[in-house]
Amino acid sequence: MKILKTTDIRQIDAYTIKHEPVSSIDLMERAATAIFRWYIDRFTTSQAIYVFCGNGNNGGDGLALARLLSEGNYDVSVYILRSSDYFSPDAQINYERLKRQNKTRIEFISCEFPEIPSGSIIIDALFGSGLNRPLEGFNVSLVQYINQTGNTILSVDIPSGLFGEDNSRNNRDSIIQATYTLNFEIPKLAFLFPENEKQTGEWHILRIGLHPEALHNFSSNFYYTTHKEISAELKPRNKFAHKGNFGKALLVAGSYGMMGAATLAAKACYRAGVGWLKTHVPQCGVNIMQVSVPESLISIDNDSFRFTSLPNNLESYNAIAIGCGLGQHVETQNIFSKFLECLHCPIILDADALNILSKHPDKVKHLLANSIITPHRKEFERLAGEWKSDYDCLMRQIDYAVKNNLIVVLKGAYTTVATPAGKVYFNSTGNAGMATAGSGDVLTGIILALLAQNYVPETAARLGVYIHGLAGDIARDDFGEEALTASDIINHIGEGFQNLY
Repeated sequence: MKILKTTDIRQIDAYTIKHEPVSSIDLMERAATAIFRWYIDRFTTSQAIYVFCGNGNNGGDGLALARLLSEGNYDVSVYILRSSDYFSPDAQINYERLKRQNKTRIEFISCEFPEIPSGSIIIDALFGSGLNRPLEGFNVSLVQYINQTGNTILSVDIPSGLFGEDNSRNNRDSIIQATYTLNFEIPKLAFLFPENEKQTGEWHILRIGLHPEALHNFSSNFYYTTHKEISAELKPRNKFAHKGNFGKALLVAGSYGMMGAATLAAKACYRAGVGWLKTHVPQCGVNIMQVSVPESLISIDNDSFRFTSLPNNLESYNAIAIGCGLGQHVETQNIFSKFLECLHCPIILDADALNILSKHPDKVKHLLANSIITPHRKEFERLAGEWKSDYDCLMRQIDYAVKNNLIVVLKGAYTTVATPAGKVYFNSTGNAGMATAGSGDVLTGIILALLAQNYVPETAARLGVYIHGLAGDIARDDFGEEALTASDIINHIGEGFQNLY
């Protein structure tokens, strides 16, 4: 699914109006009806509703919604900003319709706030996605008052005061803190940034019938990975296939006291379908690996405790990953540099491999095109420097991927996959229970397996991230978020794949 700029979405609205064709007021009615249907599935008529409307089309959506709710016998009060005598044409029509209905309390406000009892529902239709500067004056005071009521807040399309993309220069105190944000057709980029979680709350995409041709024709570098799109990438298995058809992988991982990372990555690699895996570990890890992951062959390092020597026949592998539990000892750093110089295929770098790379940034030139790095935010900061906002972080991720011809998987909620072409894919699976030790090692193992099975690196990263999150979601349903472990994710990888067929 494409993620488009707010300016593009307005053009798609206009295209839909012209080419469906449909009148703008009827398109607004669709939006209000979609919210109304969502609302009545979740809330009863016992809670009073306070609808706050601006003078533009976002306010028009709110006025139309208020009329539908009143028709449904909800207790509705409407408060309209008296910032000017101007209504947008469609907002004016919906204001007149609401007055004619004569079932709703309507007031204009400019300096005083209505009293809102506890337990009420507030609908925020003050300012839409066209906002391009921070709120000021009474509008700020109103937003702060709404936020302080402690009531459930439902924002129409976007929380009032939030910009659709870059909020680095916005005033956080002047943005609605929505409980739910009901977005039309396409998620806003701002919804996917951690810094905006408090403002967007739980967001939902509602369909209002925007023209599919317009949605198809508008280009974007940002995408939201959905089940339908990613399932189309999954390769079917041939009935007469053997293990050689599903790749030979090498995992360089583990050190004294951190062998768990190696075992988790290896187990995940096998669960994700690799044909054959060899794990290079120090001597202290041999028995651990052979007992924990009997399927894996072992390459034994010269050192008892850490990575100090190169595995044999590096050119014989279809895919290689390095870093899980590797440690950062001086000897490990030295052999890591030599290891990069011997590469013949794109590889995956995770964890300590990234930490070592951040200490020797010139070594990035040895990574072959389309190699994959999988940092969490702190690891990426060491590689790319500090950022001022989440939007700035995204720009740095894109820049790092393009400049170094790499695929950058930045882990977290909505894990992002940035490509050398400058495209970014936001993942739609996963949950907070996956914020647990070893989860990243599992992801490395999954991507390694896919890369070995001859998925192109970009697809291996996108599919791996999606399966990882999906397995975590299935595990959460069994154990809850608090109790979820990395091993639980591994044990549900199979169900994740089955879910895609």
